[in-house]
Amino acid sequence: MNVFTVTGNLGDAAEVKQVGTSTVCNFSVAAKAGFGDKAQTIWLDCALWGKQAESALPGYLVKGQQVAVSGELSTFEATNGKTYLKLRCNSVDLVGKKDDTPKAASDQPTQYQQNNTTPSGAGGAHDDFDDDIPFMRLHWMEGG
Repeated sequence: MNVFTVTGNLGDAAEVKQVGTSTVCNFSVAAKAGFGDKAQTIWLDCALWGKQAESALPGYLVKGQQVAVSGELSTFEATNGKTYLKLRCNSVDLVGKKDDTPKAASDQPTQYQQNNTTPSGAGGAHDDFDDDIPFMRLHWMEGG
């Protein structure tokens, strides 16, 4: 069985098109490999077929979006003699948020205030788990 999973960033926005009676969503993912002077970027040409390609997901696949993709890995030799990695995706998950928010005008860092709440009926059993996301709310505080 050939299953390949990688996390990386989209090189450009996804393109959706019809191929015969099927819908395909094509996109490229840049994955980092190695460290220091041995670091490199590996590019994967990804294809997502069928219902997932027809869903709202391709609208979220924009340049810079971090994703985790999994599927069947193969190679493709182009007419220019280069060999490319292709991934026929079984799953695509958005794992990060594209950071396109403008920087704050102030040099002061934004502070967070944590208000731990206990769901009704829990009887305080989760009070010791400050990092348990379902039981925590974050509120923005401006200034410092």
